[in-house]
Amino acid sequence: MENKSSYRAVSKYLLGSPFKVRPVADLVRRRPYPEAMSVLENIPHKGARLIRKTVKSAASNALQGNKQLDEDMLYVKEIFIDEGPRLKRVWFRGRGRADMQLKRMCHITVVIGEAAAAAANTAAKAAPIKAGK
Repeated sequence: MENKSSYRAVSKYLLGSPFKVRPVADLVRRRPYPEAMSVLENIPHKGARLIRKTVKSAASNALQGNKQLDEDMLYVKEIFIDEGPRLKRVWFRGRGRADMQLKRMCHITVVIGEAAAAAANTAAKAAPIKAGK
């Protein structure tokens, strides 16, 4: 069986606005896994808790799929925060009026990659190409 270089986890229908979760995702994108987890554990946002669970799940998928990997060999390759459906609730106001309250949901997709594979890819891209005469 061929070893994959990236593993993913998806959390769907999470009650949290994507606009509030995306800035937290920007803090951990392209960071080593242990550093990303320490950042997420020390941020007091709800989005950090949601992302931390998904990153931990993706890392577990990687460690389960490839027994030769260690947590120090992983890094957060990609994070997507997509918009989910909205719960529409009636918000009663004064004088008999009513407004719609939108409770936004998000889908979080995390892709964890192997740090050794990433270093090999960048080294291959950085190697100069010699043209023959």
